[in-house]
Order: sequence, then structure tokens, then C-alpha cells
Amino acid sequence: MADIPSGLLEACVVVGAASDKLREVHQSHQQGKIKELPLLGAEVLQVHAPPFVTKESASSETQAHAPAFSRVQRRRSFIKKKKERAGIANGETAKGSDGGGDTTTEDISVPKDLDLIALPQLCFPGGLQIASEQREDSYHYLVFTDVFGNRTHAVVVQYYRPIQDVGHQNGHRSSSKSSRLYTAYGICVISKYPYYNALRDCLSCLLTQLKPSWMGDFEERVKEFSAKLALVPIPPPGQLHVVFNLRPLQIGLPSREDKDRPAVDLDLHLPFLCFRPRQLLQIITSLLTEQRVVLLSCDWARLTLLAESLMLFIHPLVWQHPFVPILSRQMLDFLMAPTAYLMGCHLHHYEEVAAEVAAETDDLILVNIDDGTVSSSWSDGIDLPDVPMAAAECFITRVEGLQVHYDLEVCHLGASTEVNERRAQRKQWQRKLNTHIQNITLELIVNIFREVHDHLNYEHRVFNSEEFLRSREPADQPFYKKVLDTHIFHSFLKDRLNRKMDAFTCMELSTRTEDYRLRSMTESPRRPTMQELARKYTSPESRLSKRLGASLPNLGESGGSLVGPLRQTSFKNIQVDSGMKSPQRPVRFFKLPEFPPPLAYHYVQNYYQEMITLLGKAISGAASEDSSLLARYHYLRGFVNTVAGKRLDALEDFQNLYKTDTDIFPGELVNALVDSLQEGEQALADRRPEIKRLISRVKRDHERERARHVDQGVKRFQLPKKHMQLEDFVRRVQESGIVKDQGTIHRLFEALTVECCKSSLGWHGGGSAVKASSQSIFYLDSNLEGQQKQVDPEIFRVFYTFWKETEAEAQEVALPASALEHLEANECVFKLSSSVKTSHGVGKIAMTQRRLFLLTEGRPGYMEVTKFRDIEEVKISSAPFLLLRIPSLKIKTTLRKETFEVNLKSEVDLWHLMVKEMWAGRKMADDHKDPQYMQQALTNALLMDAVVGCLQSQKAIFAATKLAHFDRMKLEVPLMVPKTTSETLKHKINPSLDLTSPQAVDVLLYTPGQLGVSSDSEGDGNPKLWCALSDGKVVVFDAASWSMQQNQVQVGTSRVNCMLGVDRQQVWIGTQDSVIYIISTRSMSCNKQLRDHRSEVTGLSLGERSEKYSPKVAYSCSAEGTVMVWDVSTLQVRKQFRVSCDRLQSVQLCNGTLWCCARDCIMEVWKNGMLHRKICLPEQLCGSPTAFSSFLLYHEREQLWTACIDVGELCVWHLREPTKPFQRIQLPDCAGVTCLIKVKNQIWVGGRGWSSGKSRGKIYVVDAQRHTVEKELVAHTDCVQALCSAEDRYVLSGAAREDGKIAIWKVE
Repeated sequence: MADIPSGLLEACVVVGAASDKLREVHQSHQQGKIKELPLLGAEVLQVHAPPFVTKESASSETQAHAPAFSRVQRRRSFIKKKKERAGIANGETAKGSDGGGDTTTEDISVPKDLDLIALPQLCFPGGLQIASEQREDSYHYLVFTDVFGNRTHAVVVQYYRPIQDVGHQNGHRSSSKSSRLYTAYGICVISKYPYYNALRDCLSCLLTQLKPSWMGDFEERVKEFSAKLALVPIPPPGQLHVVFNLRPLQIGLPSREDKDRPAVDLDLHLPFLCFRPRQLLQIITSLLTEQRVVLLSCDWARLTLLAESLMLFIHPLVWQHPFVPILSRQMLDFLMAPTAYLMGCHLHHYEEVAAEVAAETDDLILVNIDDGTVSSSWSDGIDLPDVPMAAAECFITRVEGLQVHYDLEVCHLGASTEVNERRAQRKQWQRKLNTHIQNITLELIVNIFREVHDHLNYEHRVFNSEEFLRSREPADQPFYKKVLDTHIFHSFLKDRLNRKMDAFTCMELSTRTEDYRLRSMTESPRRPTMQELARKYTSPESRLSKRLGASLPNLGESGGSLVGPLRQTSFKNIQVDSGMKSPQRPVRFFKLPEFPPPLAYHYVQNYYQEMITLLGKAISGAASEDSSLLARYHYLRGFVNTVAGKRLDALEDFQNLYKTDTDIFPGELVNALVDSLQEGEQALADRRPEIKRLISRVKRDHERERARHVDQGVKRFQLPKKHMQLEDFVRRVQESGIVKDQGTIHRLFEALTVECCKSSLGWHGGGSAVKASSQSIFYLDSNLEGQQKQVDPEIFRVFYTFWKETEAEAQEVALPASALEHLEANECVFKLSSSVKTSHGVGKIAMTQRRLFLLTEGRPGYMEVTKFRDIEEVKISSAPFLLLRIPSLKIKTTLRKETFEVNLKSEVDLWHLMVKEMWAGRKMADDHKDPQYMQQALTNALLMDAVVGCLQSQKAIFAATKLAHFDRMKLEVPLMVPKTTSETLKHKINPSLDLTSPQAVDVLLYTPGQLGVSSDSEGDGNPKLWCALSDGKVVVFDAASWSMQQNQVQVGTSRVNCMLGVDRQQVWIGTQDSVIYIISTRSMSCNKQLRDHRSEVTGLSLGERSEKYSPKVAYSCSAEGTVMVWDVSTLQVRKQFRVSCDRLQSVQLCNGTLWCCARDCIMEVWKNGMLHRKICLPEQLCGSPTAFSSFLLYHEREQLWTACIDVGELCVWHLREPTKPFQRIQLPDCAGVTCLIKVKNQIWVGGRGWSSGKSRGKIYVVDAQRHTVEKELVAHTDCVQALCSAEDRYVLSGAAREDGKIAIWKVE
């Protein structure tokens, strides 16, 4: 569960020596009885923890939410007993006993999770030393971790005071002229948040008050200091920082960058001052491989600061093991722990740790911070694998460019005479440097684990670790072998499978190359491309990929094929500036009021009210466009209202986060607030509609979250051990990563369940031999009908092994330079024959996704046989050889007169099937302008190869024919593409590529780009295509290249009904769950929601601006007839009204009036909601069960075009006399219309109809002037559900589930 943010202070503890022991030491010293000053045992002297004030007449209602940002929790009592005793052993804390003597008892409220027993040792890890002279103040830092892994942070200051003669009291100092003694007091400020620098500064301010004060005022001043810190709220994630005055310093609390990162309030460049980059990589490796790591230093402060920096360096991976940056001398036995850990101790324990501790445990990694060395306790060298070379080199290059010396940055500036000005300047420099360092270390983690997602199966939550390891460079495999088995990596995998949109995902997406995005558009078997092979053998310099321009691509040109391997060799061409240009939003500061007397209730309440007033002014003064800043102000005011007891006002502030930034919505706190509402408050909430809706929504979401809160783990792919029926077989194949498409897997199942003869099956491949079971299937009862086929696990194992060995062999293909020159950069060799005789000499036949070619032997050479699109005929014949006839394969092409013949011997049948399948796939891909057909044909051909290789029986070829999908389609039902369709269709893309089955394309939206806008400025300059799939999935394509930019943005879990590009920064999406989701086009995240509608949102439209600077408005409608007018800048409802109709479906503003389309009518409504005109269904359709499906306003010609769901015609109405349509346009072979758009002088109509006797998705292009059908386009196998125009150059159409593809059409 996430922590509910509270105040800065968790507790303040004062630690020191017992007064009786100090008295004894002082007296002994005065009498000359001791020569060396002893180490004393420290004990807890004071504990201060919130709440510090409550109402005088405290009741159960007021104590439900105590002030000072204290969380409601059970507390235990700390009993401090002071006794006269002969002595206290070193390190022993004061404890109560049943012995005699006077005892003074004081009850102190202590946070439940605070361990007071170990705290004194950690405040004085080297022991409490009595000194004969005043010593400098010393700071160090602590981290406490509970059993659930939650961390608490602390800053300790040790400062010395003179030991006063206890005989002199009542505030009078001793007049003795004998030498003074000084004792140390430790003041420990504990917080749930890692504000190390801020808490250190707070303690520095406290010491300026304590040092000149009397000892009698000590406790009161510390308590007042603690109460002030308890009043300080924690800033929400984002760009808003909190500052406050604690004289003489102004202290700032930096906010977290996002909700998944901790606040960074330390100097992250310190590790780079202590270690060289390669040593830092060794330390990071030791953490990623979960070693026992011990930090050592003479300075206690360095231990925690270095340890915390290392935790930030490996983010988003989270250390899962013991984390104790400081061990006192009594705690060294912790190093015997039998698990991985990160601990720290003083450097003078080095020999003890290296010898005694290491002898009892496994090898320790010893990190000497002072010397900047990393060593092993067992050997001179370090038995750690190296970080992958390319990632390491990139990291080292980045680090060498860091400017970590502040003096060099400010040497040109004059001296500042004001301390807070100097501090602010230093903090600004440190903040920029910290951001740069975090980008560098995050890029390191991204480069190490970039390709993990290629080996994940999201549907079944499987990670194919063996396949991932096989795809790594041999030199990098030892590193990955150790990392993949760690808890830290397992947790990382769970976040990837949950599609967590964290910093890792954002950087990984933003640094993908355009080539990778194009390759990821098709699910192709992994093989090295010609470019990779050329790099492997010739090692050319890395080339930087150029980003495509903002203009739409010329789809008439033959671009690079989308068929290629998924594996990206990103490390070998890492861009120097990739991922390092993330623009930083300007930091804003909210200054808290001056602290009141913090121990008086009414002063504290006035302080809260003053803070609420200041936040209200900040909200009023903030620009409405800066919703992110507004969200932070509302968040902060909500917390202040919470602790001030104003629960309903707090809920109203949190409600505003839906319209400003849902990412920081504190769900747990809001749920706690809702549960704590009293009867009177509940009654008031029922009268405030927004609060009432928030309460019901929070309760519903909380119950839903509890019902589905199951910790879903990560499975590693394992070969099956039992026979598999179809459903189980589909799951296993998908988990293996071979193929995702269910239709292909069904055909593979049919191939592997062809009954074989009962004989031992053998196969050879990759130099190994594997025996298979004697029969690939069996029947549960051969006499029963409806026999269930099952695949034998041994057959599956042989098939999988053959597939992987074939894949591995492709990695080792060595092509001559002449071949590399003729092949395109992204071509891959997928099949290589044995040495055979051909009509052009002896050699090997090689197959890529585009062509067949011959690698001649003797003098290595290249001869192209044919491209698949140029094949005219493929057949098997027999060639005479002595008294035998050897089967051969003949290939006739359109470019050569002679036929190419190759004697493939026993391989001829397999090659015949594969070449025919590739030929058929190429033809369909060309005819339908859909490269996925070619990719599917390639997958089918490779599956044929694996099936024949694993079965090795007489029926193996027959089994392989089950996979000849496109060849069978060509033979059985030739899918001829009409000439008009072929000429108009430019390209097809598949938005469901990452899914196991096609999804319906419900809505399409095109947003134009802007020339001259770089990707690192506010918004991307390239145009985008937004595609809404089922269950709230939105896929985004870069329309400059049609590559997938964002594979999934989740907007709820319901169907998307409409989308609207409001401006360059945001896209609005209306869904069936009655919510309008707002996506930021820059971050590609959905962090705003409009929840004012009561039923599903069906339509969105942008308002017309009467003047250039008039507010932009948008209209939305819901199914029950409600229309809302939104102010786009403030996201507030300016007006709403309701129209009476049967399911309102869409709205459109035209010439100052609003047109509303319902099932039974189309209405023209004034902006105030008054009905102007109403158009009902045409008379001839009134008796039928049909309804309006869409409408189009052609205001240049004063026409209204309408279409109906189950009617194959369009009706055209005059706007001046809309009593009946003056023109009815019949659409040939049309069964219904779903959508209409206007492009130039044409009306494009999408729907369903018949073609060649089958139901198809059809598009009709109608001349808007002559009212005639110009074109009838057929390119979808299911109904066309969405149409959109791309700058009047292209029209894009999306089809229903059976087809699930997007077609791109040329506009003439």
C-alpha cells in the first residue's frame, strides 16, 4: 500500500549519556582518578512526536484527524526511568526495573514503528566520547527499514555541551576553574521522506538557538522545534516545491519528479567524486546481481549518502534486501546475515570485516569510499560479470561529460552578500546536475534491459528467459545469467508485464529508433538483417538514424519492408544524445507562512487557515492552461484542509485533481476521508453533487480494487510435460514466443496432430540428434465421435528445439561481400539449403523475405534466382541422373526466359511448399497493400520447416501442407482485388499486432503535425494517427512513417465512442463508462478526466471561435440526451442542457447552432439549448426498425447528408426546407452505413455490403455535386466502423473485429 503523505516530522529524539554517569565521570575527573576519558553508553533522553496540540475539550470527533499532519495510528508509550545506579554498561539503554530507589516516570507518545532500543547506538555508532575540549558539530544520516520494506529516514547531529557540576543548579554555572569536560548530545530528526539536506539545515538552525541557551531550556526548545517541523506539509510529485523560514535560513523541500520516484534531496555527484566510472559500474553490478556489499568510510555521513545515491542509480529497479548504511560497532554481527545486503561500517573495521566476517560467509564486495576502490574479501580480483559492453561505454562517455565542480560554474560571478541567495544559487545548480545524473543512470538501466519486453508474453505473464539469453552477445551473457535470477529483476518484470508507465518505459519508448519502430510493425521471426551481418563482419561506424519529417510520406514509393527481426542491436548504435533532451518544467515554489507558536491550538488552526488562504490565492493567480501547477496547489490545499478538520473542502480539492492531474490523486487518503465522515458531514456532502459523486466513485473503485488485488507473478517459459489439447497448445506456443496469432497456432496444431506411423522418430539439426515419441497424437477413445486431438509433449519439445536451433544457425550465416551488396539492409536469411546442383552451378539456395538467391561454391559468388513477386510458376519435376531420376524444383519467372532448376533431392517437397507459400503471400501483400500478409507467409514457411524437421516421417510433408494458408486461399478462393480498390488503396497497417487476435477499430482520429517543431519541445512535430481499439485501448501511430509510436494508452476499460483533437497538446476521448479522458500528446499519458456526464459519452465537437482570443470551447453529449459546453482552458462546464430523443449519438457545431444526431431524429438546437428544428426519419423508413447512424453538414451548399444503420442509401436535405430529402443516393450492394466524412468535393461513406457473394466492409466515394457514386472500394473483410481524413490527402478507414485493420486510401 502506498504511504499517505504526512508532515515532515515523524519524531525527534534526543540521545545522550545518563546524568548520573556524567556526574560520576565529572567528579572522577576533578579528583584526578581517571587518566583517559571513557566511552559512555548512550540512552534516549527525550522523544517528541506529533500530535503536539489538540483541542482543550478533545472529543473523539476531533481526535479522528489530529493536526500537524500526523497520521492516525496506534502509538505506544515510552517510559523513561531515571534511577540512582552504580553504573550503566556501555551501549545499554535505560530500562525500567523492579529494584528499589526513587523513580521518575514520564509517558511520551512514540510512533509505533520507531525502535528506541537500537537508536542510541546508531546516533553514536562509534560510541559517545567525553571530550576535554569543544568539538565541531558532526552530522550523519540513517535509514530504517521495517519488515514490509518501508523506509524511514533520519538526520543526526552530534554537538557538544560542557558538563556542568551537578551541585550547581537553578541555572547558575559552575565557578570552578578546573578543566572543563564536554559531552555529546545527539538530536535525531526522523521523517518518512528522504529530505537529508533539508533536515540537516533544520538542525543547523536549531543549534543556533541551543548553543547559547541554558540547559534548562533545552527540552522546551527542541519540542518547539519539533512542533514547527510537524506543521510542514510534503509537496506533491511534480514541479511545485515547498519552502519555509526557520531562522536564519530559508529551507526548501524539493518534490518528487513523479509518483514512482523518491524525492532527491542529496548531492548525487558525490559518488562520481569518490569513484571512477568503471568502479561505479562494478558497484552497480554487485547490486543488480544481489551480492553482499559492504561500504566503508571514516566519515559516517558518506555511508548513507553513497548508499542512497546507489539506490537512485538503479531506479526503477528496487533493492529488495537488508539496507543498513550504518552499522555501529555493536552491530557488526549483522554482516553474518545469510542473504544479500547493502550495509556500511567505519573504515577501521576493514580488517575485521575482510577476515573474520568473510570467513563465515560467502564472498563480500568491499567498497572503500575514501580510497575509491572496490575489492573482494576472498581474492585480489573481483568475481563480478561486466556490465554489457555497449551500455557501459555509453555510460562512461556520459559521465566523462559531467561538470561536477560547482566552483568552475560560478567562478565568473561576484560574491553574494546574502546567505539565502547563495544557497538558492547552489541548489539550482545541484538540481540541474542531479537531473542530468539521473538521466545518465536511467539510460544505463534502459540500455541494459531495453529488449526485455521483446521476450514477454503479456497475456500469460511469461518471460522467455532462455530466448532472451540466447539473443545476448556471448560476452554479455554471464551478466544476464546472474541478473535474471534475482528478486530485483523479478520485481522489475512484474512492472513490465503490468505495462507500468514509469521513467524506464518513457525513456525506452522515446529512444527507439525509427528502424526499430518499423520492424516492430510486423511480428517476424528473429533473424539478423544484412545491415547487422555487415556490421558483424566489417564493423562500420555507427550511423545515427534520421528522424522522418513532419510531412506525410509518399506511399507510392516503395519504402523499406516492414518485415524484419524484432531484436534491436541498439547498443551498437546508441545515439549520443538519445534520451538526454527531456525538457525540464520550470520549478515553482510555495512559501509557507511564518510559523506560529506551535504549541497553542488556536495559533496552529490560524496557521492552517492562513496557508489555505495563500493556496487559494495561488490557485486564482495560476494560469488556467497550467493544469499541472493547479493540480499541485489543489493537492496541497486538500491536505491542509484535511489536517484542519475541513473534510468536505479537502474532498472538493481532491475532486479537482480529476480535471488537472489524476496521476497524483491520493486514493487511499480520500478513501480514509470518506470513511471518517460524520453524519452531519455526510448530509452536507449529499447536497454537493460533485462531492457526492466523488464519494460513490471512491467507494466503488475501492471495492473493485480489493476484489482484483491479486499479486500476479511472473512465469518463466517451460516446455510442457503433459499432452496438450488445443486451448493448452495455443497458450504454450504463445508463451514460447514463436507466434502469437491464434489462427496460425490452430493450423500448427492441425499439422502436429497428423497421425504418424508407430516408428521411432529421429531428426538431425545443429549437430545434435533427438529421439521423439513414436506417435504425435493419440485419441481418448478411437471408437467415439468428436475425438479430441492432443499434441505429445515430446513432439512439442522436438519442434521447439528445431525452431530455436534453426534460429541460432541463422545468426551464424556468413555471406560473401558480393551477396551483402545485392541485398537490402533489412533483409534476413531465413532458410539455407544444403549444397545442391542447379542449372547455374553448384551452391546453396538461400531464402529471405523478398527473394531466392544462389550462393555459388568454389569461388563464392551471388546469383539472384528471383524475387517472390516475379514468380510465374513453381513445380516439381524429375531430372535424369544415370539410371535414376532425381526430383528437382523448377521456378519460372517473368523476368527470365529460362527456367531455374535446382536438384533439392529429399528437400524438394519442403522447398516447393515454402516457395509457393511465400509467392502467394507476396502476391496478396502486393494486391492488398498489406505487408503483414508477407510476414504471415514467412512465418508459415518457417513453421513448415520446423514441422518437417521434427516429424521426419512419411506424413511430414502432408502435415506441413496444413500450414500452406495463403497458397490454399489462392487455390480455393482467388481473392481478386477490384481494380478501383487497388488503384486507390495505398497501404494497410495492423493496430492489433501486439495482441493475440484482431480487435475492432472503433474510432480513428488524425492530428496534424507542425513543421519546425522538434520532438523535445512542447509537443511532437509529426502528425499522428490515433486508433481506439476495444476495452479502452488507444494505439498511436506516427503518421509521417506509419510506424507505431505508442503501442497502448489505456483509457478506462470500456469501449471508446469518440475522439477529438482539441489542440496540439491534448486529445479528448469519450467512452462508454461516462468519462471523458484527456491524453497529453507530449507525454502520451492520460492524467485528466472529466466525470460530469451520467451516461456513456457518445459525441465530441469543437466550438467555433467568434474572436481570435475568445475562450476555446468544446461540446460533448451523452446517450441520454445531455449536452455540455466546456471551457477548454479551465475544463469547467460553462453550460449544459438536455434534448429529448432516442439515444443521442453525436453533435456538431455549424454557423452558431448545434446539430444533434439521435437514432430517431436530427435536431438543430440553439446554443442555449432551445430546439430550433427537428428532422425525423424519411417517410419511407418510418415503419422499418432502422435508425440514423450518422450525418454530415455540407454548409457551403446548405445541405444535410444522412445515413441509416440498415439502409443502403444516403439522403440529402436542403437546410432551408428540411421537410424531406430532395435526393436519395442508392449505394450498390450496400447493407448499411456507419460513418460519413467530407473530403474535398467528395463524400466518403463507410459501411458494410456484399462483394463476390460475401459480406465485406465497403467504402463508397460519392461526388458531392452530381450525387453519384464515383468509386466502390472493398478492402476490409468486416464492416467499416471508422473514417477520418489526413489533410485531405489520404482517408483512413478502420474495420470491425474480424478484420481489425486500418486501410490508407489516396484522395484524388
